[in-house]
Amino acid sequence: QVQLVESGGGLVQAGGSLRLSCAASIDIASNTMGWYRQAPGKEREWVATISVGGSTFYKESLAGRFTISRDNAKNTVSLQMNSLKPEDTAIYYCKIFELDIEGQGTQVTVSS
Repeated sequence: QVQLVESGGGLVQAGGSLRLSCAASIDIASNTMGWYRQAPGKEREWVATISVGGSTFYKESLAGRFTISRDNAKNTVSLQMNSLKPEDTAIYYCKIFELDIEGQGTQVTVSS
């Protein structure tokens, strides 16, 4: 069974940074990976994607603050989040697109 385990969430003040990690139980080298988030009372929204070749794509409003990266040797995907804002508060989920599998999520809370 394929598993994704997110980590790195927590409570941070506005303007701070967090780095989320996602560990996969399979070889991710041939998979497109990404992050989604869901804020309280809101629909889940796409955050970022990294292709097999390493090309990155971001929700327009997050580009410049968030950076997605991958380490195929470790089967991990990371999301570096800088200049965090209270509106970034959400549960963040890692996803393998080809398999349509997500992890359980990690909570990020940004205080004002």
